[in-house]
Amino acid sequence: MYLAAILVLMLIAPLASILVEALVAGGALAPLVLKWFVVWGVGVRLGLAGVKQVTQPAFTAETIFEISDPKAQVIVQELGFANITFGVLGLLSLAFPSFLVPAAVGGGLFYLLAGVKHALRPEKNRTETIAMVSDLGIVAVFAAAALL
Repeated sequence: MYLAAILVLMLIAPLASILVEALVAGGALAPLVLKWFVVWGVGVRLGLAGVKQVTQPAFTAETIFEISDPKAQVIVQELGFANITFGVLGLLSLAFPSFLVPAAVGGGLFYLLAGVKHALRPEKNRTETIAMVSDLGIVAVFAAAALL
């Protein structure tokens, strides 16, 4: 289920949104890539992850980080608050285009740091590997959009 959600939020939904807007409104590709990967990758993904972390912190603690100590759940909930904040910023970029670059920079930096941290852990499980690949993948998309 986790992999399916990541594929939808980090690949399928942004690409479909880019395609639809490009066909309907046209325009340069890089701004569309940045817009829709921020909306789906930062706005929706981090927003939903944050809600899950606040309401079910054991999932992140146990499934991704393999920490079963209930004391870790407080820290996961605080991570959830940060993710909700990034998610709101990413979603607001639809209504307020001036939020797009700050959402991309903040979300991109978060994903870069999280992805590197995942990469440095020697004993990753499947879920953490999926998180690492998707985290670093969206950083690559943001970097490519910025360079185009």
